[in-house]
Amino acid sequence: MFPRPPFPAEARRAAASGRGRSRPRGAGGGTVLLPSMLMFGVILASSGLLLMIEKGILAEVKPPPLHPAAGELSRRGGEEAPGDLDYEVLRDIRNRTIRAVCGQRAMPRSVWELPAGQRRTVLRHLLVSDKYRFLYCYVPKVACSNWKRILKVLDGALESVDVKLKMDHKSDLVFLGDMKPDEISYRLKNYYKFLFVRNPVERLLSAYRNKFGEIKEYQQKYGVEIIRRYRKNGGNSAGDDVTFSEFLRYLLDEEVERMNEHWMPIYNLCQPCAVRYDFIGSYERLNADANYVLERVQSPSFIRFPERQSWYKPVTAQTLHYYLCNTQRRLIKELLTKYILDFSLFAYPLPNITSEFCRQ
Repeated sequence: MFPRPPFPAEARRAAASGRGRSRPRGAGGGTVLLPSMLMFGVILASSGLLLMIEKGILAEVKPPPLHPAAGELSRRGGEEAPGDLDYEVLRDIRNRTIRAVCGQRAMPRSVWELPAGQRRTVLRHLLVSDKYRFLYCYVPKVACSNWKRILKVLDGALESVDVKLKMDHKSDLVFLGDMKPDEISYRLKNYYKFLFVRNPVERLLSAYRNKFGEIKEYQQKYGVEIIRRYRKNGGNSAGDDVTFSEFLRYLLDEEVERMNEHWMPIYNLCQPCAVRYDFIGSYERLNADANYVLERVQSPSFIRFPERQSWYKPVTAQTLHYYLCNTQRRLIKELLTKYILDFSLFAYPLPNITSEFCRQ
């Protein structure tokens, strides 16, 4: 579990008290991932974000333009269109922040420097295509079902990405974690590696609406327990009426390493410090970024990224506004610090929860 990152004043006190302490070493001489150093790295890259959480200075903050217009990626060779300034700004912000955080001496340089539990998590989420020599770190609620369809088509297990079948998330897929250490190391060194990310709050809201609004298994496994913990006289609930606030309280109390993959932070799922990804795509520009990857791995020209299913319920700006503005600000502020690496590393703006915004 990564503890809550401190606010800047706390970080300065922690740094001062920790000077001169030796760093423990892991097996094989690797550096142990110290929570204190992780927090220090977060502060270096994200202290401005944390200050905004504490002070509520969000209304005036506008994110950098994240995405070029549709079609600005060349389909021939996969290169970005010249002069695509918006996209260059996004990449530059991400690259600088990742370098700042991952450049800390105690941060992992490879999956073998990770604690065993963290290493198992990331290796379980790296899917392998040996034929096209790529690794894809799948993140639930970031179009991973469609990417899994593509992998199955590339491997010949599916005829088309449009086949109307319930997705089996395990069969006909190759997971890096099932391979031997030398096979893992070879692929991490030589294969093209990518992942797709999404605004952390939108991803959590999508998981909440899907799992507790539609999936009985999740209602019974998680919903019943959440209501029992956080609702007075909630013992008779079937788990299908979990409120968003109750879900957030559950996330705040849950250890990150023990979280379900649908709401575990992307940082913990894909470990962008331990794995050097060649490309980080955005859910917000899914088709353009997916086409870039398909070009880059030289997939057959007939393979295209699937259209969203007709039953898909998108998280609109209005939906996000409703849930954020009808939830206690304290819960949201505390939650943001738990997901701060996802916000800072992947250049997502913090949600606006000011009174002025919520009156709109």
